[in-house]
Amino acid sequence: MSQTVSVAKMKSHLSEYIAKSTYKKERFIITRRNKQVAALINIDDLHLIEQKEERMGLASLIGKWKHFDEIEESLEDIPNLRKKGGTGRDVSL
Repeated sequence: MSQTVSVAKMKSHLSEYIAKSTYKKERFIITRRNKQVAALINIDDLHLIEQKEERMGLASLIGKWKHFDEIEESLEDIPNLRKKGGTGRDVSL
């Protein structure tokens, strides 16, 4: 669960919050005038978020292109291919 901290408090105790984020894996939501504006998370959490964004890249396009049903079928099979350790089909140009 994330803790809410004002920008002013974060500025005055930044090194303390960085240490808590790094070593205790705590997360902080930074607010300005009671509005959420940013977050402080540890680097491992950032890497997880970035990996999830990368994985969702192609999958997020399903249904947005006309006449590309085969893409959806291929994407549905990705988890099975990953489990098998297969390389999938050759898509090089």
